Amino acid sequence: MAITALVHISNLAPILCEIDEMPNPQDNILTMNNPRKRDGRDLDSIDADVTTLIYPWAGIMYIEIMSLEDEEEIVGFVRE
Repeated sequence: MAITALVHISNLAPILCEIDEMPNPQDNILTMNNPRKRDGRDLDSIDADVTTLIYPWAGIMYIEIMSLEDEEEIVGFVRE
């Protein structure tokens, strides 16, 4: 199952993408599938036909993992 992530790269706008699994500490690269801007448009810095982007960890500042859509919504106590 693909994990939706927002990857923050040094000196570039964040990239919204899917990753196949959570990165391991031993990894040297991050493989991103379906890279795009936050709003879903194509990235200016790569060709529009690119479906997979491989980026070295040295340039990645941090990664935000987006919540899964199929998770149940937790409803807390509601006072009326």
